[in-house]
Amino acid sequence: MIKDIMRDCKITVLCYGDSNTYGYNPANGMRYPEDVRWTGRLQKLLGEEYRVIEEGCNGRTTVFDDPIEGWKNGLGYLRPCLNTHKPVDFVILMLGSNDLKEVFHAAPEEIADGAGTLVQVIQEFTKAKQGFVPKIILVSPPEIGKGIRNSNFYGSFYENAIERSREFSRWYRKTAEKYGCIFFDAAKYIKPSVEDSLHLSPEAHRELAEQLYKVLAENR
Repeated sequence: MIKDIMRDCKITVLCYGDSNTYGYNPANGMRYPEDVRWTGRLQKLLGEEYRVIEEGCNGRTTVFDDPIEGWKNGLGYLRPCLNTHKPVDFVILMLGSNDLKEVFHAAPEEIADGAGTLVQVIQEFTKAKQGFVPKIILVSPPEIGKGIRNSNFYGSFYENAIERSREFSRWYRKTAEKYGCIFFDAAKYIKPSVEDSLHLSPEAHRELAEQLYKVLAENR
């Protein structure tokens, strides 16, 4: 009943992530146009019945405080974000790549646990504030590319991030099972760009949108 009272006629999909949700363009450091970003493509695929909300922030982590840019901790903004956009029907959560930065010294299981903390917050906060829990699609992020040493971001990320990123799928799947989320392994479908070994090409944005569209359609 609460769900029906609170909602308008559109199904809300909140996309909470980092620079690959923001749409960072590795070719020039700017932002891809809306019709290139996976979020914009997903909106087009879903149609007017849905409202896709982009909440991507460059450098955002799961729960780690960056020593220079501490405001990029994904936990700090999550509750205000959920409250702003309620009622939320789906949350697509894709965070963890920035947790691989050398400064955090984080193992893949720790990063997956950080994502699990965010999932718990989503579940508990939405139950209290909107009366129902949205379906959560927990996305295991794409792997770090082999060319990270030649990336502009080398120094923040080192070669050890490659192998740790390959463990994401295993640990994120366990987190999804633990909290009853929908699991999606992005690395099965997309790879980072050759430009910087971190951010997605337009083709990867398109593929990600198409695959997530299928997941949403199957779980509506």
